[in-house]
Amino acid sequence: MLKFRQYLNENKNTHMRHLEDSVVDNGVEGTRQSIDFLRSLRDMLAGNSTSSISVSTKWDGAPAIFAGTDPTDGKFFVAKKGIFNKNPKIYKTPAEIDNDLSGDLASKFKVALAEFSKLGIKGVIQGDFLYSKEDIKTDTIDGVPHITFHPNTIVYAIPKDTELAKTILNSDIGVVWHTTYGGDSFEAMSATFGKEIASTLKKVKSVWSIDAVFKDVSGSATFTKKETAEITKILSNAGKVFRRIKKDTLEDLSRDSELNMRVNTYINSKVRNGERVGNPRKFTVGLIKFIEDYYDKQADKRKSEKGKSAQKEKMNSVLTYFSNHSPKEIEDVFTVYNYIVDAKHMIIRKMNKVEGLKTLLKTSNGYEVTGQEGFVAIDKIGKNTLKLVDRLQFSKANFSSEYIKGWQK
Repeated sequence: MLKFRQYLNENKNTHMRHLEDSVVDNGVEGTRQSIDFLRSLRDMLAGNSTSSISVSTKWDGAPAIFAGTDPTDGKFFVAKKGIFNKNPKIYKTPAEIDNDLSGDLASKFKVALAEFSKLGIKGVIQGDFLYSKEDIKTDTIDGVPHITFHPNTIVYAIPKDTELAKTILNSDIGVVWHTTYGGDSFEAMSATFGKEIASTLKKVKSVWSIDAVFKDVSGSATFTKKETAEITKILSNAGKVFRRIKKDTLEDLSRDSELNMRVNTYINSKVRNGERVGNPRKFTVGLIKFIEDYYDKQADKRKSEKGKSAQKEKMNSVLTYFSNHSPKEIEDVFTVYNYIVDAKHMIIRKMNKVEGLKTLLKTSNGYEVTGQEGFVAIDKIGKNTLKLVDRLQFSKANFSSEYIKGWQK
């Protein structure tokens, strides 16, 4: 398993970890960093301008898109995440797009190639595709005409009689930028997060280009003294429990890749059912049964006794973690996990109060109001990042068939 600092300092922004999962995945250092990030976010929202953290809003755009100049020949390109393959997959002409993509995706990338080339991009930048012209719809929400675009799970809505709606209707493509890259080759490129990008680009009527940088010009996302005291208590409790956990209890959870995978799978299965970790003792009992059931099923799939035995040996190896560490210590790990989630939710709820585009979920019966997909906490040097997502809301919606996704035409 990658250690926390190794993981966060990887050069490419192709995956980002949930803040609370660092407790499970990155041992002592990951847990400490998660608590430190939350303390800095608390300080920022309490009005402390010296906070060591900045924040970006996670837009629910799709697909991810890269644009810029190829450092080997200076030619403009657009790309998907294949840009960082051993043999980078990038598109410099419409023909190259047609050779690799088809349908709506090919059309979007051809528009992006034509329009982003006008922006005067220096180096390489990454963003999320929000819409092309044909994705803009008109709908009446709460009796008011809105324009909407629906790139993935969340529907973004803007009242039709606003200047922003007019700007979007006059554009051919919309994108939110969040990451810049520098380096002499794609392989050597290093990512920097949390910088304003759109303001550095040429203004082009055909492109609605915005930054993911979180801005609270209204002051809506400021903790009151009571809220600051509440989150401080949560983080203090997290710190107290964290300090009494033996190092190996955390480290063994991250070092054993098989155990780590099973724990994450169990957590994600609860998220999909709209459940939290909850009571640490019940969670641990449930986790052990989940692991036993998993390997029993794997053994049942094997025809030979040797194959069945191998799965039983794997199960016993994974379960040694629970015999090598006291039940109370293991429960404490998930108690810290819970405290981190509690503090995270306080921060998300506060930041969601900032007025912006309406964010909705679409069902067969109409729309439901939801918050942003989430936020990204970024250290001051723009290299270390963790995402803050209300998994019981957004992640469940992402997996639920109850909500209509943008790609379900």
